[in-house]
Amino acid sequence: MVSGALQVAGLLIGGIGMIGTFAVTGMPQWRVSAFIEHNIIVFETIWEGLWMHCIRQANIRMQCKVYDSVLALSADLQASRGLMCAGSALSSLAFLVAAVGMKCTRCRQSSWPANGYILLMAGLLFILSGAITLIPVCWVANTIIKDFYNPAVNVAQKRELGEALYLGWVAAFCLLAAGAIFCCFCRCCEKTRSYGYSAPPHHPLHSQHLHRTTESSYSRSQYV
Repeated sequence: MVSGALQVAGLLIGGIGMIGTFAVTGMPQWRVSAFIEHNIIVFETIWEGLWMHCIRQANIRMQCKVYDSVLALSADLQASRGLMCAGSALSSLAFLVAAVGMKCTRCRQSSWPANGYILLMAGLLFILSGAITLIPVCWVANTIIKDFYNPAVNVAQKRELGEALYLGWVAAFCLLAAGAIFCCFCRCCEKTRSYGYSAPPHHPLHSQHLHRTTESSYSRSQYV
């Protein structure tokens, strides 16, 4: 009962992380325009994402345009494209592997140790996808913070952390948590199986006593 609930919890947390990874990959709010010093044009907000940049005016009208070339992006955004796509693919694969290996969805003919290894593989894939998702999010956030406090950067070019970065941290944490749940679950199952399959010790004195008792009862039945 507890193991089934633990598996379902891990699958749900991993699913939330997978959906969050897809959302972060497509969201344009990676870099948001900062309103500091003389930059007081507050009715216009600039968003910069991995695939497009948007301009939102007075919360009424928004225009988005896909980047004309990958070379127009900075190095961190270029690398983030590939890393986020890889993280999305790995999280989807981990979710499918976890769904197949779950105890409640396995076939009756399949052996439990094989399913344990499948869940272990799903946990490792979740951890790998969470680490890959965490790298570009932290990289872009570090670049934004460094440029923000760099006096050589123009005020109009300074950006702040967007909503996509915060969602990326949450998604990466969910993926790592799901991977830890599945890995710990498989570890606990391995210990349980080793304890459950251990044969009782064979004591020679106990066997001799049992043999003598059987012989005495057999001889009594003959006399009767």
